[in-house]
Amino acid sequence: MPLIGFHASHEQFSPSELLRLSQKAEGAGFQAALNSDHFHPWTEAQGQSGFAWAFMGAALATTRLSFGSVTAPGQRYHPAIVAQALGTLNEMFPGRAWMALGSGQYLNEAITGTGWPAKDLRNARLKECVDIMRALFRGETVTHRGLVTVEEARLYTRPRDMPLLVGAAVTPKTAEWVGSWADGLITTARPPEELRKVVDAFRKGGGEGKPMFLKVQLSYSKDDELAREGAYNQWASNIFSNSVLTDLRTPAQFAEAASVVQPHDLDGPLRVSSSLQQHVDWLGEDLRLGFDRLYLHNVNRDQDAFIDAFGAKVIPALTR
Repeated sequence: MPLIGFHASHEQFSPSELLRLSQKAEGAGFQAALNSDHFHPWTEAQGQSGFAWAFMGAALATTRLSFGSVTAPGQRYHPAIVAQALGTLNEMFPGRAWMALGSGQYLNEAITGTGWPAKDLRNARLKECVDIMRALFRGETVTHRGLVTVEEARLYTRPRDMPLLVGAAVTPKTAEWVGSWADGLITTARPPEELRKVVDAFRKGGGEGKPMFLKVQLSYSKDDELAREGAYNQWASNIFSNSVLTDLRTPAQFAEAASVVQPHDLDGPLRVSSSLQQHVDWLGEDLRLGFDRLYLHNVNRDQDAFIDAFGAKVIPALTR
């Protein structure tokens, strides 16, 4: 049975509002949750950027949902601190907190003032962080000197079981590499022929039999015009290729890039429709590709209507 999850977008809503929405999503039938981990929003129009780790503690305490976070250790976060945070959450809420690990975006990591490494170095740094975190979860005392430095770190508060460390990948090349070390895959929705290449690459790289999660960017409203308008206002800056999204530095630069986007350009990167049956059909294609969990991110501001409608019609259709 697939899990249908709610995406809590810290870039768009305050943590207190996301807490309310997560609680409402659980009541409507959503079975899991994912939240973003940014220091800046993508654009000023989005306007928020709460601290995901503080939010997760409150959300896990006030719902029964599992919560994942897409995080980039190695620059803004030291991996030992990330391991301590994830270990603490899983000690309090066993098995309910997990992490997706990626190489990050300059938008968030630039605050350290330490430059922005090339993609191959970011990947190598990420793998070092994964190895460090797993050693800490095993109770080892870790000293490591490489792209990341750790001196005699030991995690005294550890979870009973090893937390799930999922690899974040957008391209087939990264997905194949992720398959070799991650406990699972998380990627973003796109047309089936493109998504299948990512799935096949992950399995080829060692991911066969491992869970796969999909973050689905959509815009639902009571009519197509409102759905497109809401998506254009909030998410026009996010439809570019991953190489662009990872290397722009400020919200102002994302807004400038979005100035050339037209409303029809959203089709493909986003699923824009007022038809619940259309969303069921799209999500059904995702499930047929083998995804175990779908995390739905309604990119417009009208979250309450989205939760009510998808809880009443879409989730039951997908989980029957």
